[in-house]
Amino acid sequence: MIAKLTGRIDEVGTDHLVIDVQGVGYLVQVSARTLGVLGGTGEFVSVYTEMQVSETDMRLIGFASREERDWFRLLTTVQGVGGKVALAILSALEADDLTLAIGSGDAAMVARANGVGPKLASRIVNELRDKVGALAGLGGGAKLAASAGGKVPSHASDAVAALTGLGFKPGEASSAVSAALEELGKDGTLDALVRLALKMAGKKAGK
Repeated sequence: MIAKLTGRIDEVGTDHLVIDVQGVGYLVQVSARTLGVLGGTGEFVSVYTEMQVSETDMRLIGFASREERDWFRLLTTVQGVGGKVALAILSALEADDLTLAIGSGDAAMVARANGVGPKLASRIVNELRDKVGALAGLGGGAKLAASAGGKVPSHASDAVAALTGLGFKPGEASSAVSAALEELGKDGTLDALVRLALKMAGKKAGK
């Protein structure tokens, strides 16, 4: 299996790239977001890849980050979500927005993607919510309660779930959300809480 390609962009299409790797051109389907990140013809790039093989077709899908590839793999576990739909979702939503949408049960946000109707969006949210951020055993509840004045806001758990869904360890997620709560207060919105917690978690990771 081809897991990664490193080479120069030889051609740019509306939904694909041709990457020249030592004289061999690989046609790689990508999301609009990945197209925007990687640049244009002649750029030297590295893309993470996923190969999809069927009885009649074989396609290579490319991603600008491991995170986007992991989301693609997760999305395609849902019945009715093939590679094309998964790429449409990843084109419409950034990873943190997708985590937030699924963690908070916001099917309407997922339905913004082309080709994703309300029923499919609801199925995606329902099937992936536990996988994105299962709350059981995460811990940190007492610390979150202390940050919020003795009571954990209903969206604090969703914020922790969002961060763990992005790959942060449960302790790191709880600490970041706790710090964000201290700054925002218990009346801050879920969106604001998640975004601030992500920034704080990123700063800690960079130390």
